[in-house]
Amino acid sequence: MRKLTFIAAAVSVALLGGCQQMQEQPTSASSVQSQPVQSEIDKANAFFEDTFNRDIMNSPVSQTYMGIKKDYGKWDDGSEERALADFEQKKADLVALNAINRDLLDDATKVSYDLKKQDLENDIADFKWRYYNYPVNQMFGVHSMIPAFLINQHQITDVSDAKAYISRLNGVTTVIDQLIKDLEVRADKGIIAPKFVFPHVVDSSKNILHGAPFDSGDDSTLLADFKRKVAALDIADSERSALISDAEKALKAAVKPSYTKLINFLAQLEKRADERDGAWKFPDGETFYNNALARTTTTELTAKEIHSIGLAEVARIHDEMRAIKDKVGFEGDLQAFMQFMKTDKQFYYPNTAEGKQRYLDEATALIDNMKTRLDELFIVKPKAGLKVKAVEAFREKAAGKAFYQQPAPDGSRPGIYYANLYDMEAMPTYQMEALAYHEGIPGHHMQIAIAQELDGVPKFRKFGGYTAYIEGWGLYSELVPKEMGLYEDPYSDFGRLSMELWRACRLVVDTGIHAMKWTRQEGIDYYVNNTPNATSDAVKMVERHIVMPSQATAYKVGMLKILELREAAKEKLGEKFDIREFHDVVLKNGAVPLNVLEQFVDQWVAKKQAA
Repeated sequence: MRKLTFIAAAVSVALLGGCQQMQEQPTSASSVQSQPVQSEIDKANAFFEDTFNRDIMNSPVSQTYMGIKKDYGKWDDGSEERALADFEQKKADLVALNAINRDLLDDATKVSYDLKKQDLENDIADFKWRYYNYPVNQMFGVHSMIPAFLINQHQITDVSDAKAYISRLNGVTTVIDQLIKDLEVRADKGIIAPKFVFPHVVDSSKNILHGAPFDSGDDSTLLADFKRKVAALDIADSERSALISDAEKALKAAVKPSYTKLINFLAQLEKRADERDGAWKFPDGETFYNNALARTTTTELTAKEIHSIGLAEVARIHDEMRAIKDKVGFEGDLQAFMQFMKTDKQFYYPNTAEGKQRYLDEATALIDNMKTRLDELFIVKPKAGLKVKAVEAFREKAAGKAFYQQPAPDGSRPGIYYANLYDMEAMPTYQMEALAYHEGIPGHHMQIAIAQELDGVPKFRKFGGYTAYIEGWGLYSELVPKEMGLYEDPYSDFGRLSMELWRACRLVVDTGIHAMKWTRQEGIDYYVNNTPNATSDAVKMVERHIVMPSQATAYKVGMLKILELREAAKEKLGEKFDIREFHDVVLKNGAVPLNVLEQFVDQWVAKKQAA
């Protein structure tokens, strides 16, 4: 179960064919010569389609995400044998791709070719780093993926779907056994999560085993989900009861002993863990981290350069915050103002069902309002709907502040903006607006849904991703509403700045921990001393840095690049610059490395200049 998140984490996407000029075709007198060109284009597109479909069909989990029910009762194979087979397949794919004559492709297909080749080469080169991660941690992992996947992705529309759900419950035994073996291999290589990770993971795992049929009381999370889904089926009560009975048996016979085994294993592994936090502790950790930064940012920026950019951005944003402090008439320095924003009760809803619902309702209203303004900024808009939802109880304690889940490609499931309302003191109302824009519209939902809905492009481009592009767009989307005249409340604008500040601090702390040997506490202190966020936010963020080296640098690096490209285009085009067209160039090409995005923008600018 090496890749149980979404396939988007593993593949890349490229240019929408229609956005580039095709190579000039030969005249009719040379029609014989034109056939090989088209043939090679067809060959390339067939390769993109066939390899994507093959990879999907080799992954029951990915199938479910894609709305395919062929292997609906199965999990992915997480064995070492499968990992090696996949590695050999990638090498064979690269050979096959190299056999295609790139010179005979049109411009759009060349981009797809180049990105696919880069993707394969990177995957092959990075195979040596495949153990340099933590398969279970407080952010994600197999232990939390299993219930989250069954609850949010496994739909039950008929009896066969219900039986597939039960089959997956029974299959948890193999999944957990493979996970434990995976953890043992890493431990032997000296790759063990820091001590702080283990209580989080153990608590999350124990939560799965709370309630019926494991013990007395209310139904457990999984049983309640199964009952709710089968209750909607138009079947006889006796058949429904039989299905529920089978689910209960699977939960007791497979899920409980498997999670108990994992919990016991983690208790022993914890004894071998230490408190060293950075990737520098790994064998050849410095090389690994530099490679991770290159993959995450799609730039050649070094850890030192990223650290310096972060420090400069923190200073700039602090200055803008001081201007807001003065605007609202606060007496005292920025540190005092941050403390006021952090602690004043006016900025927090109560930690009650009513308070949480109010937060969800208002976040929804912000997104609904933005929907009415999209024509000002965008030409193409997503067809898929968007829902605002609270993070589920079983994972809210350890989950991040907010995140987005893409819609099902077939339209059966909307995009979801998850707000973590476990601790309402970590969700100040002045950050609500920026969060809604980032995770919803015009942020992740806009970008990801549009990418999935693109016509005439290879699927690997639609469903893949580059973190710097995706998260850069998300952070950029927090700024754009400000330019539209939103964030009318200065406190809300302060919230926007506080979130941008948070991403700037990430550049400093991620490189600090993984390249400069900062401790967990040093990272926490930096956030607490430089931001208005709750201490709990700082703890979660630093712990995220530790288990996901480089990932958090993507946001600010990506945003700065998009802004740089936009401002350069404005300067070159003057009155010819159209923000809607610029956003079209950025979004209609799908997620790409930042250097490729720059090429697209440059080509658009040149075409506009020539017109």
